Amino acid sequence: MPARSIGVRLSNWFMDESPTDRVNYHFVPEVMWGANKYLMLHVEGYFSNRSEKFNMEGGALYAKYRFFSNDKVYRHLRLAAFGRVSTNNGDIHQEEIQINGHNSGIELGLIGTQLLHKLALSTTVSYQHAMNNGNGNEYPATLSDNALNYSLSIGRLILPKNYTNYKQTNVNLMAEFLGQNLLNNKMYMDIATSVQFIINSQTRVDIGYKKELYSNMLRTAPNGFLIRIEHLFFNAL
Repeated sequence: MPARSIGVRLSNWFMDESPTDRVNYHFVPEVMWGANKYLMLHVEGYFSNRSEKFNMEGGALYAKYRFFSNDKVYRHLRLAAFGRVSTNNGDIHQEEIQINGHNSGIELGLIGTQLLHKLALSTTVSYQHAMNNGNGNEYPATLSDNALNYSLSIGRLILPKNYTNYKQTNVNLMAEFLGQNLLNNKMYMDIATSVQFIINSQTRVDIGYKKELYSNMLRTAPNGFLIRIEHLFFNAL
């Protein structure tokens, strides 16, 4: 995020619950603050309809600190560290650990991004530790409460072919591989594809679909759609 800016992000997940025909809806609103060119802070909320009605289930604090930048014309290499602390009152219903929306716990990780003109590459690795959820939903002793997450994403600018001003709408196509390994040798691997629109260099819309490629762990809703809207207020602070 640009320094001294405020952002609002609304993420909507529509996930197919297995083995039923039910659609799980998860809504994650966020308020984001670009404190300076190095530090970004988020406050997140978690809502879903898993309990037969639409409820707030928890929230989180997220921070990302960029500690390395090598910026050049049409290319850059950037490295950042991030952390998330979350609380959740939902029931614990799967082996997969998701600190961002399903489990109470902590997450620590690293992100590396490489821009090569119109091509962007990004990789992430993180450690997650799950804790007991609220409302008496204790973490089962039979499940692994530690996980290693990793991802590799590729994005390509499709439009505009040539820039004339910052108000042109950008269209990006992206593909991402996401995986998780539990310490009991359970794992999964997903692929996600998406199209992204950046309007007036200020508003972003993502439309994506995530599909499970392989898993030997219990996951109740691995496949589904994402619709995300984000807007930045420049120089707000």
